[in-house]
Formats: sequence, C-alpha cells, structure tokens
Amino acid sequence: MEKLAGFFTPALVYVFIFVLNAVMPGRWVNGYITRKNSGEKLTYRLNGFLVFFTVVFTWVLVCYFGFVPWDWFYEYRWYSLAGAIAFGLIFSFAMVLPFPGVTHSFLTDFFFGRVENPQLWKGRIDAKVWLYLVGATMLELNILSFAAHHSIAYGDQASAGIYLATALLSFFIIDYITFEEVHLYTYDFFAERVGFKLGFGCIAFYPFFYSVPVWSAVDLPDAQTPAYLLVIYGLIFFVSWTLSRGANMQKYFFKKDPKRVFLGIAPKTITDGDKTLLVNGFWGLSRHINYLGEIGMAIGIVLCVGHPFMLWPWLYPLYYIALLFPRQAADDKRCALKYGALWEQYAKKVRYRIIPYIY
Repeated sequence: MEKLAGFFTPALVYVFIFVLNAVMPGRWVNGYITRKNSGEKLTYRLNGFLVFFTVVFTWVLVCYFGFVPWDWFYEYRWYSLAGAIAFGLIFSFAMVLPFPGVTHSFLTDFFFGRVENPQLWKGRIDAKVWLYLVGATMLELNILSFAAHHSIAYGDQASAGIYLATALLSFFIIDYITFEEVHLYTYDFFAERVGFKLGFGCIAFYPFFYSVPVWSAVDLPDAQTPAYLLVIYGLIFFVSWTLSRGANMQKYFFKKDPKRVFLGIAPKTITDGDKTLLVNGFWGLSRHINYLGEIGMAIGIVLCVGHPFMLWPWLYPLYYIALLFPRQAADDKRCALKYGALWEQYAKKVRYRIIPYIY
C-alpha cells in the first residue's frame, strides 16, 4: 500500500499545486511575449511564492502529526520517480496530440511541443508557470526529505556538508520562486513550446535529477569536509548566483525601462535605429554570463556534499553544461536572424559567449 501511495504522491502534489495556483490570491503581470497577431502582451497571474510555502508547510504538518515519516520522499523515492515519469508522459501527450503539427516529424513535435504558451481561464493558469512551480516545489520536498533521512540515519554524526548543500539548493529554489516575474523574460518563456522537453522535464526530470547531489550522498557518513572549505564552496555558489541573478535582473529592468540604472550600472547600448542591445554590466562580460552563473552554482552545491571523487553528484553540473552550451549556440543563431547586422556588431563588442576570456 505504501509503495502504491509513493507512486501516486507526485500526482497528488501536482494536483494540489494546480488547485492552489488557481484559487489562491495572485497578482496579474504583463510578460515579454506578445499574443499572436497582436501587439498585446501576454498576461500571467503569479502566486508561486504563496503556493510553494503552502505546500511545504502542509508537508511539514503532515510529518509533524505522524501521518507520514519525515523521510517519506526518500524511502519511496523510486516509486515516486516512477509515478512522476508516468504523469510526465501523460501530460506530454495531452499537450501535443490535440494540436496541429508544426514540423513534418511527430517525434520532433512531441519532444519540443506544438503550442507555445498554453493558458487556462484567460491566464489564470499558465502552463509554463505551473510547470516550473511544480518542478521547484517537488524538488524542495525531495531534498528536505533526503536531508531528514540523513539526519535520522546519522544523528549527531550527520554531515554539515549535506545540510549546507540542501540549504543552498533550497536557496536556489526559493530565489527562483521569489523572482517569478523576472523569469517571464528568459529563454524558456519566449523561445520554447510545451511538449515532452518542458513538460516531462519539469514534472519528472527537474524535481528528481536536480536532487542527485544530495540523493547520492545521504546514506554516506560525514566526509569531514573542513569548515574553511565549506565556506569557500558557499562563496563559489553565491558568486555564481550573483552572476546569474544579476544578469537576469539587469535584463529584466532593461526590458521594462531601458533607461533604468541597475546596481549603479547605467545601461549602455548599441542600436540600428529599430532594435537595441545591452552591452555593459553583466551583459558586457559575456553574451550568456547567466549560464556561467548557473553552472557555478551547481558546482558549489556538489562540492559542499563532500565527495568530490564520486561521479553521481557531478551529473548535476554536467547536465547544465550539456544543456546550456548548445542552448547558447541556438540562441545566438536565433538572435543573428532577429538582429542581423546589429548582432554582428554586438558579437564583436561582446566577444565571449559564456566564460569571459575563455569561451
């Protein structure tokens, strides 16, 4: 019975998030995307912060009153993963099959999706917003449960590095939820459709794979990582976070108000009289400095875990490298088509793609 409950737990969590997302108070905002055949901005109703903490608080209450153990998501992790995979596949087919094809290949359509910005009830529920909220919340439940398992197993001998890695991952998640509106201006929202890649990715891959650094080490004893190294690893994380969050915020404010000063940085631009590109601050360091920040945060988390020669934790930053380097190439091609000669001028001015002075 517990195994069956573990299988259906992700679906129950996702439905709970859907209901909360629909009924809890939220604020309406305009995004970056314009509606098809219109200059009108797509609107979104955002309440991710409230929904996220309601779900986590509910889980804490359920555990506190003894309905399930604190390490439920760890004990039944494989069954939950199987349930998330099944739900992710069902969602992916549901988001692809009813819509007309956009390529000559069903597999391509299934993977990338056919519809760009599906919404319900005039934007009250947005598929992309809900998907990222689902992934972030389920990831948080997983890592909290995994850390609880480590605490139960080792007590006073538990690893400070495991707790720090869990705290940094939680910070990463809460940071995303806090700046929910900012991410309406990122690549996923304006350049991707909703299919297997995004749907299955957020429902099954994101909440389970991103937990791999903690998942792979919670049954291991304390690695005895010196405190000064944990401080250094934490600094790696927060310096990288500064690059990622700073770049996203600078771009967000520039899109909202091209003259706005951000962190004392007055925007400098190049223009062809029609289109304009930002060329200083974070975006003067490289064309995708935010990608470097995301990779660096993942490296900081893995190092905190305390087992640098174990392969499994390193799958997390390696995934970011495999995802973001091809995305950079695809985004540069898209920008070259969109901006033409202006992009060539920009590429000469901001020479490095991701890593300043290296790549």
